[in-house]
Amino acid sequence: SLKWNRTGQYLLSGSVDKTAVIWDTATGAVKQVFAFHKEPTLDVDWRDDDSFASCSTDRMIYVCKLNQPSALRCFQGHKDEVNAIKWSPSGQLLASCSDDYTAKIWSMKHESCVQDLVEHTKEIYTIKWSPTGAGSSNPSANLVLASASFDATIRVWDPETGKCCHVLDKHSDPVYSVAFSSDGQYLASGSFDRCLHIWSVKDGSLIK
Repeated sequence: SLKWNRTGQYLLSGSVDKTAVIWDTATGAVKQVFAFHKEPTLDVDWRDDDSFASCSTDRMIYVCKLNQPSALRCFQGHKDEVNAIKWSPSGQLLASCSDDYTAKIWSMKHESCVQDLVEHTKEIYTIKWSPTGAGSSNPSANLVLASASFDATIRVWDPETGKCCHVLDKHSDPVYSVAFSSDGQYLASGSFDRCLHIWSVKDGSLIK
């Protein structure tokens, strides 16, 4: 996994060698190696310009900061490998998804997850926050989280209540990719069934 920070000053990598590394993009030098995981690092995501989260097949999630020798937070609760993590636009909430069929929402204010999203019936491959709510370019619209699963569905969740708003179920094979439109009103999904669908986030209807 590779992610640039917002300023472009640093590149963050997560590797099968179990580490996450912050690189100086101007010099190519390693700024810091983070070696907290015990198994391969599957995903990394910047929280802000110098702090990030990482997840692994070891089922753990760490929140780390440049020039800090220890992790800021260690989130534990998934029962199988954690496939993906994403910070909300405000950087206040972290979403994760796992082969344990669940997605979870974490807050830096709490050690355990604040929402446990348990309605998928197979592994969850990826998650995406809508570009809405606090910290986004659409602050007046409600924030939602989309999860894409091998059960051939996408679920849209309310992070405040943990309730599933919509089940998007027109795919016939695992869903590997989801993407919100820039205004947060539409969600695109791509599946192993060779179909790409576009959905209304407001009512869950299939647009195309």
